[in-house]
Amino acid sequence: MTLHWKLVVDAADPHAQAAFWAETLGYEVEDNAALIERLLGFGALTKEDTVEFRGRLAFRDLIAVRHPDDPVDEERGSGLGRRILFQRVPEAKTVKNRLHIDVHAAPGQRDAETERLVGLGARVLEQVKEQGGQWTLMADPEGNEFCVQ
Repeated sequence: MTLHWKLVVDAADPHAQAAFWAETLGYEVEDNAALIERLLGFGALTKEDTVEFRGRLAFRDLIAVRHPDDPVDEERGSGLGRRILFQRVPEAKTVKNRLHIDVHAAPGQRDAETERLVGLGARVLEQVKEQGGQWTLMADPEGNEFCVQ
């Protein structure tokens, strides 16, 4: 049996994180506005449960990004393949991630990709060179570690 999955990332500002990672990976931010409108109409959500994001209604406390080539549930606006969901949590990140994303740059483009990501709000933590290879350890705008290989 094959299971569907998504990576879930805790965030102080899920919408900013979604925007950063969508731009980083070339993913699309999911548009759940039609679902939200239906839920508001049923009384299952209140306006306080929503925010405006890029001119559309979005859930206040969560938003996802998806791979642009994967199928989408048109009624929900949710991807049916590779996704990362960002959910608001009250506590700040305090320790090193136990799970992280590796971003693979084109051959010879690691430095250029690192600079592009710095321009999006990431920061370089360390340049690593070990027997197994070289990579740049970075932090996203909320401090979550990831690597550029």
